[in-house]
Amino acid sequence: MHRFEPNECTERENYKLLTGSIIPRPIAFITSQSGEGLINAAPFSYFNIITADPPMVSISIQRQQGQYKDTTRNILTSNEFVVHIVDESIVQEVNQTSATLYHGDNELQRTNLTTTESHHIQVPGVKEAKVRFECRLEKHIPLGGEEERSSTDLIIGKIVCYHIANEVYSDGKIDSNILQPVSRLAGANYSSLGSTFAIERPK
Repeated sequence: MHRFEPNECTERENYKLLTGSIIPRPIAFITSQSGEGLINAAPFSYFNIITADPPMVSISIQRQQGQYKDTTRNILTSNEFVVHIVDESIVQEVNQTSATLYHGDNELQRTNLTTTESHHIQVPGVKEAKVRFECRLEKHIPLGGEEERSSTDLIIGKIVCYHIANEVYSDGKIDSNILQPVSRLAGANYSSLGSTFAIERPK
């Protein structure tokens, strides 16, 4: 078995070991809004549930040369954002928003996705997503050093409204086979839901 010491690895080596091992990863497609009203959209695969009571999610956003990404800057300005679950029907469009654009450019203009008003917050959502969560910022935690030297921003959001498409919701549950979520692997690779199986928890 190979053994690696994280402090002896480069950032890229650590990245490859982590993203190649912690798979599949759900993808949060986030819309946010600047103080000037400009919409930003971007996917992030360092994303998961934190708690259901109250409902909260976490998103980890890497900085670029020590600077906030637009998503982070917008969330810290407005304290609001929308998380969309990426599914097979929108993954190609979502991928278009991952391009590196100039500050203030609207990534959604590269796609055929359309915005829709949110119920509790000002930030719009994306109409084509089958699942989206309106979120308010609960906590921002800089990671990787003191604030000005941090490399990453951990965003914790409290869900204030769920939007679930009719076709994926039945009897109080979401049908994953109809949702067809997409997950992130390493490199340029993605994964569909594939086969599933059940294991009963021991009593």
